[in-house]
Amino acid sequence: MAGPADRPEVTLGPLYRADASRCAELERILFPGDDPWSAQAFRDEVAIGHPYLAARVGPELVGYAGLAFVAGPPRAEAEVHTIGVDPVWQGNGIGRRLHNALLAVADEVYATVFLEVRTDNEPAQALYASTGFTVVGLRRRYYRPSGADAYTMRRDPVPAS
Repeated sequence: MAGPADRPEVTLGPLYRADASRCAELERILFPGDDPWSAQAFRDEVAIGHPYLAARVGPELVGYAGLAFVAGPPRAEAEVHTIGVDPVWQGNGIGRRLHNALLAVADEVYATVFLEVRTDNEPAQALYASTGFTVVGLRRRYYRPSGADAYTMRRDPVPAS
């Protein structure tokens, strides 16, 4: 497997049902103390048609992100369901690129966007704050089984550019 020192091109595109096993593998690595998503959960989200994206280096999936619309226009709302990047590839801007791509989808319909983030995940909080999210609530013991708390964050609608 190539590593980030090699600096190959990372491409973003759709996440496919065939990617579900790799996503579940990364979930187990990234979220070991909580309830990682199963391959079936990823297949279900893609089958429903929610905007889910993949970051790839060649054929290798190195990151994923997903968004769901929970209300349509004129007052569209979306939720960031998940963002994950293979630890080998973290720190290379892949998470930011995936996050920004999800926001671009939400901006196409002028949607308010919500997400939950662990209260101890300061790098993710900083990323979200840098794109206009603010903390609007606290969910105690949100993550299971760890019992970690989560902030609910919100980003007001932004016109598509």
